[in-house]
Amino acid sequence: MTTSVNPPADTPLAVPPLAVPPLADAEELTCDVLVIGGGTAGTMAALTAAEHGANVLLLEKAHVRHSGALAMGMDGVNNAVIPGRAEPDDYVAEITRANDGIVDQSTVRQTATRGFGMVQRLESYGVKFEKDEHGDYAVRQVHRSGSYVLPMPEGKDVKKVLYRQLRRREMRERIRIENRVMPVRVLTAGGRAVGAAGFNTRTGRFVQVRAGAVILATGACGRLGLPASGYLYGTYENPTNAGDGYAMAYHAGAELTGIECFQINPLIKDYNGPACAYVANPFGGYQVNRHGERFVDSDYWSGQMMAEFAAEVASDRGPVYLKLSHLPEESVSALETILHSTERPTRGTFHSGRGHDYRTHDIEMHISEIGLCGGHSASGVRVDDHARTTVPRLYAAGDLACVPHNYMIGAFVFGDLAGADASQYTAYEGELPGDQLREAHELIYRPLRNPDGPPQPQVEYKLRRFVNDYVAPPKSGARLSLALEAFERMHTDIAGMGARTAHELMRCAEVTFIRDCAEMAARSSLARTESRWGLYHDRLDHPQRDDASWFHHLDLHKSPSGAMEFTARPVAPYLVPVDGFDPVGGTSRALGEVHAEDVATAGSRDVAPVAALVGAADPEPTAAPLTSVTAPSGEESSARLLELVALAEEEPELDALQPYLTDPAAAVRREAVAVLTETLPPGTGTALATALRDAHAEVRAAAAASLRELVETLPAEPDLRDGLAAAVAEPDPVVRAAALDVLRALRLGDARLFADSLADSDIGVRIEAVRALVSVDAAGELAGAAVGEPSREVRVAIAKGLATVSAERPARDTPAADDPAGGAVEAALTGLLDDPDALVRAAAYGALGTTGCPAPLTARAVAALTEPAWQVRAGAATALSVADPDVAVPALAKALADSNADVRKAAVLALTRHRATEEARAALATATTDSDADVRAYAGRAL
Repeated sequence: MTTSVNPPADTPLAVPPLAVPPLADAEELTCDVLVIGGGTAGTMAALTAAEHGANVLLLEKAHVRHSGALAMGMDGVNNAVIPGRAEPDDYVAEITRANDGIVDQSTVRQTATRGFGMVQRLESYGVKFEKDEHGDYAVRQVHRSGSYVLPMPEGKDVKKVLYRQLRRREMRERIRIENRVMPVRVLTAGGRAVGAAGFNTRTGRFVQVRAGAVILATGACGRLGLPASGYLYGTYENPTNAGDGYAMAYHAGAELTGIECFQINPLIKDYNGPACAYVANPFGGYQVNRHGERFVDSDYWSGQMMAEFAAEVASDRGPVYLKLSHLPEESVSALETILHSTERPTRGTFHSGRGHDYRTHDIEMHISEIGLCGGHSASGVRVDDHARTTVPRLYAAGDLACVPHNYMIGAFVFGDLAGADASQYTAYEGELPGDQLREAHELIYRPLRNPDGPPQPQVEYKLRRFVNDYVAPPKSGARLSLALEAFERMHTDIAGMGARTAHELMRCAEVTFIRDCAEMAARSSLARTESRWGLYHDRLDHPQRDDASWFHHLDLHKSPSGAMEFTARPVAPYLVPVDGFDPVGGTSRALGEVHAEDVATAGSRDVAPVAALVGAADPEPTAAPLTSVTAPSGEESSARLLELVALAEEEPELDALQPYLTDPAAAVRREAVAVLTETLPPGTGTALATALRDAHAEVRAAAAASLRELVETLPAEPDLRDGLAAAVAEPDPVVRAAALDVLRALRLGDARLFADSLADSDIGVRIEAVRALVSVDAAGELAGAAVGEPSREVRVAIAKGLATVSAERPARDTPAADDPAGGAVEAALTGLLDDPDALVRAAAYGALGTTGCPAPLTARAVAALTEPAWQVRAGAATALSVADPDVAVPALAKALADSNADVRKAAVLALTRHRATEEARAALATATTDSDADVRAYAGRAL
């Protein structure tokens, strides 16, 4: 190789190579429970194991404070089964259908039944989930069936909140965190897991661990396929997830399953980040082809949906877009706030660089590279319903474990299950296996013996280029066979990789994991001779699904001889029946090894003469000399800031932080707010409320953000109420809005306090006042505010708020039917129907769909079906859903011919509520052939 691809930032020749540390000098660590990976599942596993009394060691190759996919930001929960909004059995059935029936329902059911408790546990830690004005979880319906998406407005802070839990004093006594330590092998003895071997990614020191149990929580194999950009780390998944746990589980003898079922996602073209339909859809965004038509018929982000997506992209109806340009300014602004901060901060920069704006440009979408992931697909380590693998005392959780479509909540649930079950074991007291330690030592340090060999980026690029060429769908036996030949040759390239630093050793080890995962993916895909899961496993040479032969899990494991062997395991009988699938269980059948097809030549093979090859073996490379390189340290900040950083590690009480909260320097005060937020001593809420009145805007903004972040953990104390009430009168609108938000969430305000803010000069503050008034059912105050309000955004919020306070809510003490302000609500909405702004009129009509649509307003709604603004027409259709069917149904039937798909969709949903009439059913039948996928789907479901 002569061309460098993605060369390292530093020049290798300028850095003297490390010496290979002797195996005998290994640092040994001991624990009851070893957790490998400090991301979503690993953090929860460590916390639960410690709570059960185990001594825990948490190893993370980066730093737990900001490691794992969770640290990249999380905009919401995809699978929240919230009582009253969804049922566990419905969720289990949906996941079963999404995975073409190949599921172990007992594992999926753990997420379904334990997910709500996990949401509450996370909330007790300070994770903030979106709630409505009455404190109920604001679960959204994104797919056509089931409401499972729970937004997280402060999702960028989830990892910070979890790290704060790990650093609590009682946890620090049980949990030892070793950052910058990367395991490469799980150690086994007597058929069970007894520890791990790895190294320090900063010093290069060899580390061996003895443990009573080992929990793998290393995430997906995101760095498998090569992104279309060619950048090694420009992956859809977190690029630090290189399949470490997949390879470690395999070499420890554990079974992996579903590895042929790839993860493939829709993404923003050229940016390689998620298009975030889960975020955009509740705001009114959706996926369309170049004609503006919704085209996805599948109800779940599954392989079948991706097959539809890929077909549309490749057709003359492509490209495909996430449509946002039709949304109002307030929706676009809200989306920008979420997508450009919580989700991925670089996204706004990307769009800006192209001169694109969501107001004028829809977002072109494409398809990601392939990866392996249990949590977003179905490829991972086989686990039971307590996260146990097939190797005793070895556990797997999170995206590494095969619990299909488990997502973030499932990762937390299985981390919790693993930690609880593993806590019963104590540290292994026998001798650690010397042969396994030597193998791990050789794997880690081999690149140091060849420091001038091909660098890791070149070798990894070559490897992942082969993955794209031969393994990515659509698959064929011939291409998969060529892949196996290529991956076998890659052993030589990997053995020749060179490294000089501990960081480069980490990257070289990751390449070995990627190669192992690539071989597993190719052999598994070759073994399953059918097509299943849509695009995830599309075999051109076996295009049909074959339930007779392949309604099985495909498991793989490493045999004692080192070969990769396969087993077809029948799907166990379901706990929740699902139409179209009837698993009966049965006996597994051994498939043995899967070999490549003979595809080396074209046509018949002739025998060519063979010459004898003569050559001497390469001499054994000599070890590099012992050297030591110390990187220069950065310049120190002020002494007070350094004191604060040190103090944060000691879990200080509020008294210790007070001098810093009142320090003359604003930078120190702001950092003190950050430390206060991280350590959370008693009195935090009141102290933050005081900081809202700081003289410096950055300190006030930090305090406001902290109060919102911590709102679920702060006690509703009188002092906090007084401090927030005083802040409502502060000059800074950021402070006033935050104070209202927290007062509402903690139930510390009343209608009188909130109503005063309806006259605030700032639009954002007035919107918070509207939400606060909704939370106390102040219908009269809201109705009065509709008159004379100058801002469209606030008038829209008022219309929606009036619908909320009028809705029948069994959980509230006073049903809307008994509300004496009902007449005022109707009068206010009637007035808003005459608003000059189309979006306000649309919101008012939509509200009538909840409050009721009496005869005079029904006539207005029918007339509004011809208004120029499609939003008004859609709102009018919604209003007619509760109107007299004799008037509403004929009007809605005509609306099914509207030029706008969203109006037709609203008409279908309205007709669904009238489907007891024959006329409504006849109208719905005509909509089942609509050009828009959503209109077709909802009409079909109604019938």
